[in-house]
Amino acid sequence: MNTASILFLSVSLGAVSWQQEAEPQRRGRILRAEQSSDGFVLFAPLRSRVMRLIDREGDVVHEWPEAHSHGVLLENGNLLASGSAPDKNPRFHGPGVGGGVIKELDWDCNVLWAHVVSDAHQQLHHDFDVMPNGNLLYVVREYVSREDAIARGRDPERVDEEGMWPDAIYEIRPPKDGGQAEVVWEWHAWDHLVQDFDETKARFGAIGENPGRIDVNVDHREREAMTEDELAELRELEEQMAALGYGGLDEGDSAREDEYPLGTAPDWLHVNAVTFQPEHDLVVVSVANLSELWVLDHSTTTAEAASSHGGRWGQGGGILWRWGNPRNYGAGEEDDQQLFFQHDPTWISGERAGELRLLVFNNGGEPGERNFSTVDELVLPLDPAKGFRREAGKPFGPVAPAWTFRLPEDCTSDFISGVRRLANGNTLICAGAPGRLLEVTRAGAVVWDYENPHPADHPSEDPGGPPTYAVYRAMPIPRDHPGLAGRDL
Repeated sequence: MNTASILFLSVSLGAVSWQQEAEPQRRGRILRAEQSSDGFVLFAPLRSRVMRLIDREGDVVHEWPEAHSHGVLLENGNLLASGSAPDKNPRFHGPGVGGGVIKELDWDCNVLWAHVVSDAHQQLHHDFDVMPNGNLLYVVREYVSREDAIARGRDPERVDEEGMWPDAIYEIRPPKDGGQAEVVWEWHAWDHLVQDFDETKARFGAIGENPGRIDVNVDHREREAMTEDELAELRELEEQMAALGYGGLDEGDSAREDEYPLGTAPDWLHVNAVTFQPEHDLVVVSVANLSELWVLDHSTTTAEAASSHGGRWGQGGGILWRWGNPRNYGAGEEDDQQLFFQHDPTWISGERAGELRLLVFNNGGEPGERNFSTVDELVLPLDPAKGFRREAGKPFGPVAPAWTFRLPEDCTSDFISGVRRLANGNTLICAGAPGRLLEVTRAGAVVWDYENPHPADHPSEDPGGPPTYAVYRAMPIPRDHPGLAGRDL
């Protein structure tokens, strides 16, 4: 991970530590109780090109040797997978599983098509989602020059020649018969800014009066700049994480803290997940560096998504609902923060018709403060006729999660990770850093426990780096999945 890419994480959450894992004493399936689910789990070690499908005994039943770290099994039995583009990106660096390419692989791992977004202007990263119509949503970083950032009200002392890298969401129709993917919708964070730094610059306004916009100075507002000692600690952390395969310095590079103003990172938002909700035509994104979830209106046209008008909810591409860190929009203080570098928000069914719920892996893990991880279930304050309810000047609800599971201490994960609700009502949890997969009941009982036994097949270039068992995300696959029909598993 490039030092600049995690400056805001360190400022906002406090010092982050990552202990190198000891040589494992146990690996594989540890527990399978009667209440656990049947079926399979799809996953790969973080720094790996092998995607594995395991059964609930922990046995590998199929592999895709060139699938990389994140994949979705389609109904036709093919695998959609994200990975690194063939050429090194000329501009973007730092963490981001899924660096530049999405591809479809058949059961025998033949590449049917690949969609590459990786140049000096944009880079696909982290996540994608398959929509019911077969289209794909995915996240990209975009380059904004220092001059453009300052013109939009960014503090000149907090942006250098690397500029800023806001995120965008694209929807494409996948390519067919050797053709090209077609972009059918897009949303750009840079279209939805507000700033109170310079009244002579664009989008000047009160932060608290614009909850649907993004404060262009949010990553350093009311946060102290890093000291030289903190930067030294950050370099040590970066070296550890590079050894584990999560981003890391490129070969031949050096940590570049001297080139950045203290407290500045071009990857200031760091969106790490995108998921579609078809009933209400909504999109949720996880904005890790702000410790927030945002809900966007997908019913807009692309033109409406660039404005604050239009769409089902009449707010264009403005943020409809946001949760986790209300001081980002002037509605809370530091103590009101409830998300901490979260990952993998997923929509789940509510208990009543029309009720909207989310599950999210709430990483935490910072020593001395929230040094543990949880899975949180949120009931969103949606009125299907009027939109998301919020009392003026107050944070968006809910006040607290409707359900929380606190992970065991040895499953704490301060980066990556994920969560999925299962058909039987249990929850599958991927504690990414230790490579631990758990299934838990609503009452909090662990009924399946699996510790990844597969080390990275693409180890760190650092000869002193340990092998990694970390897992980016785990996807439950039911036994009756259409893509498995007729397979000898």
